[in-house]
Amino acid sequence: MSTEMEISDRYRTQLPQIDMPPRLLLGPGPSNAHPRVLAALGLRQVGHLDPAFLQLMNEIQDLLRYAWQTDNRLTIAISGAGSAAMEATLANTVEPGDVVLVGVKGYFGHRLVDMATRYGADVRKLTKPWGEAFTLEEIRQALETHQPKILALVHAETSTGVRQPLEGIGDLCHKHGCLLLVDTVTSLGGVPLFIDEWGIDLAYSCSQKGLGCPPGISPFTMSPRAVEKLHQRKSVVPNWYLDMSLLTKYWGDERIYHHTAPINMNYALREALRLIAEEGLGARWERHRLNAELLWAGLEDLGLVCHVAKEFRLPTLITVRIPDGVNGKAVSQKLMHDYNVEIGNGLGELAGKVWRIGLMGYNSRPENVLLLLEALKRVLAAA
Repeated sequence: MSTEMEISDRYRTQLPQIDMPPRLLLGPGPSNAHPRVLAALGLRQVGHLDPAFLQLMNEIQDLLRYAWQTDNRLTIAISGAGSAAMEATLANTVEPGDVVLVGVKGYFGHRLVDMATRYGADVRKLTKPWGEAFTLEEIRQALETHQPKILALVHAETSTGVRQPLEGIGDLCHKHGCLLLVDTVTSLGGVPLFIDEWGIDLAYSCSQKGLGCPPGISPFTMSPRAVEKLHQRKSVVPNWYLDMSLLTKYWGDERIYHHTAPINMNYALREALRLIAEEGLGARWERHRLNAELLWAGLEDLGLVCHVAKEFRLPTLITVRIPDGVNGKAVSQKLMHDYNVEIGNGLGELAGKVWRIGLMGYNSRPENVLLLLEALKRVLAAA
């Protein structure tokens, strides 16, 4: 058996320095981070209660409110990946027996069902084929039928590339005394999104897609209506780490220790959000739209078909149908091996049927679109 000294020597002499390949990440996420974000990630640390860090937390909150177009006071960055913020929306508002209606039209609708079930909700499902969106009338009828406490919808479904129209849904929810919970993981920073104007009560996202930041920290926001439901709970929030009644004491005026925040990830998120403010939301949304349209046209020239109708198609995540007789996984592997370009394969019901191409944040640039189209043309010709 090797001794500790022998193991240490082996690692010291045989393991090379970390060196990752120069991938262009055009899959469903993560996307490549902006160089300024990576530079911020490498800045020296301070403590998680240092006055300089507390000021940075304030700046993150203000910048998140801008990116989401909300005045919600409870708008923070959760220490964890996007799924942590997803779970936080349910953990804080669902009590056993609450009726939660989930719109399921893709993989992440199913994840919401799974999470809500684990918190004791009476989960009802409104379903749609993978690649379609719900109509306002379908939402209205479902609310009247189920009378839920919470309606959960995915704004940008990463598994299908569908953008769910949200206008008018918040008004319907409020009329029925229901909170509107929205997944904005693949829309924040790349797709028009108006939390307050659309009456959204709970929303979550991630750092590694439209924000152009490495993964590991996740935006979260609650409206005053959602906060009121939290305060009226008859039972304690069953997830200590994600309990907003505790976390708001760290992110609010009290600044009471809750956990050791990931200092450098907050640096990176703050710089990513500053880049959004610098560019301006309108200009950023337009950039994503134009580059998506360039990709759509190029795919059509290659004889490829997008899975989603144009009116519901995301500019940040595009699903492309794999032609008959083509091995989709072999094509994506060839793109990575020969060109260092990553695209995603299908997920769930679309596994083996589509590729998923992401144009998010820093990666949404015309040169990336043209590079991908040329590489894809060559790989398909060989296939």
